[in-house]
Amino acid sequence: MNRFLCLTIAAALSLAAQPRAETNLLATLRRDHPRLLVKPGEFEQLKEAIAHDPQLQQWQAALRQKADKVLREPPSRYEIPDGKRLLATSRRVLTRVQLLAWMYRTEGGRPYAERAWHELETAAGFKDWNPSHFLDTAEMTHAFAIGYDWLYDVWTPAQRATLRNAIIEKGFKPGLAVYQRKSGWHTCHHNWNQVCNGGLTTGALAIGDEAPEPAGEILRHALASVPLAMAEYGPDGGWPEGPGYWHYATMYNVAMIATLESALGTDFRLAAIPGFSETGLFPIYMSGATGLSFNFADCGEGELRPSELFWLARKFQRPEYAAYQQRKATPSPLDILWHTTPTNHPTELPLDKLFRHVEVVSMRGAWNDPNTVFVGFKAGDNKANHSHLDLGSFVLDASGVRWVSDIGSDNYNLPGFFGKTRWDYYRLRAEGHNTLVLNPGKNPDQNPRAETRITRFESKPQRAFAIANLTAAYAPHAKLVQRGLALLDRRQVLVQDEILAEQPADLWWFMHTPADIALAPNGQTATLTMKKTSGKLIVQLLTPAEARFTVMDAKPLSSSPNPEGQAKNNKFRKLAIHLPSVTATRLAVAFTPCTDAALPTPPAVTPLSQW
Repeated sequence: MNRFLCLTIAAALSLAAQPRAETNLLATLRRDHPRLLVKPGEFEQLKEAIAHDPQLQQWQAALRQKADKVLREPPSRYEIPDGKRLLATSRRVLTRVQLLAWMYRTEGGRPYAERAWHELETAAGFKDWNPSHFLDTAEMTHAFAIGYDWLYDVWTPAQRATLRNAIIEKGFKPGLAVYQRKSGWHTCHHNWNQVCNGGLTTGALAIGDEAPEPAGEILRHALASVPLAMAEYGPDGGWPEGPGYWHYATMYNVAMIATLESALGTDFRLAAIPGFSETGLFPIYMSGATGLSFNFADCGEGELRPSELFWLARKFQRPEYAAYQQRKATPSPLDILWHTTPTNHPTELPLDKLFRHVEVVSMRGAWNDPNTVFVGFKAGDNKANHSHLDLGSFVLDASGVRWVSDIGSDNYNLPGFFGKTRWDYYRLRAEGHNTLVLNPGKNPDQNPRAETRITRFESKPQRAFAIANLTAAYAPHAKLVQRGLALLDRRQVLVQDEILAEQPADLWWFMHTPADIALAPNGQTATLTMKKTSGKLIVQLLTPAEARFTVMDAKPLSSSPNPEGQAKNNKFRKLAIHLPSVTATRLAVAFTPCTDAALPTPPAVTPLSQW
């Protein structure tokens, strides 16, 4: 564990109010229902708000349409299609129960409540909630908590007993068994911590007055555990697992804090943990001009639509969070529950940002212009949960499309995917990203334990840049590896690498793209085009003079591992540069979006030390 994380964990634990062992954590529990996420009379207030707000009316109509569709669908079944995860079922139950309960609370209609019961009764009859993959259990516990609480006055005593017993037997008991071990998700620093603690906490607060002993024990363990993961938000809100897992972790983190506040009247100072108030910036800055995410680690590139941004906006008076989600909401019931009208707009935010600890930068030409240039660039820690060997990688949007792509993760069920053969899979290796490879072979092509930092970052109106020292990723093949990425005049991107090696090194430079690639006869200019845009991207190899572009399939080098079953990547090609014997070199490539046939003027190349 690095020194920074040790310090942030210490700060998180000191700020979070850890209750004494003898404290009755449920002493202030509201006895009325509903009490999860909502305050007394809040559903009546929400109905009034919906009646007078055209945006909320539109969202409510969309939710009604979804709920009416669920009325015609059969209840979820116990299905583990991959032999490991019940997770899709747990999420479907949660989505349906929350939606149906919402519709009953905001519009009435007995069929919504009856259909919610059918869903819950079926899941209560499952043999278990698959505690071997505890995310499944946690999400199902969360679903039952919402169903029990929001529809409490609808259920008969026998129905309540069925739901309560399911929470205790299938949620609490396996959860307490994990808490009593010295290792497990309660000791980790990633999304499992928040999801599992968050799901169990909502269960505890739903039935705490009727099952105080197990609920109190769950709550005590969860409050001691979740600061370990929340420390990762420090110092400025970034998340090492990438934007997709930020959403998953933060959604449950927010749900845990929001239910503590609504049910107990306190969050035990969890929201005061450093970085948490800033974390709404992370999905905003990790979203490109196209809306696609900078999908580093195991994340997908789909647009983020996180309802929790509305809650964070309210909690921390951050209207820029609400402004983002106002445009992105799908919606979900939580978008209406937590909705707040933004009073200003993300255009007021700086165009560029560095997230420390995660060591990720984004830079852009403008806000809310789908055709502007956006680049995401990362250093970071190869040991972070869900990480790839992608230190130095980047993505690039321009002209309304993503030209330089992170091709994403692979099938989680591949042999050893989260184990000893993880670095055999192309999509997880450096060669499967937009970064450098030195002396390729069968071994991991970056040091899997490397931690690297952005050593310089500057943001000015006409020029922004970041420089990463990547040396640790390529030891022992080089004694210095630096990559700089600059956004010039808010439209042209320069990627520059400087490598020093004591022994000649075999150097590869890779860039993945879904575009068609046409090389100039001299091999130093590539023109990228796509059918979905009239624009194009000109890529110019500026130095060294002897270097040339080649076009390759997105597949392993002949010297690399090539396990069966991994993705074929047929959607992508890669632009490559190969320098077979390098001891000292400066490799500079410029990217310029344009619409005409004339070659853009290339930027000047100067040493990174002079940037």
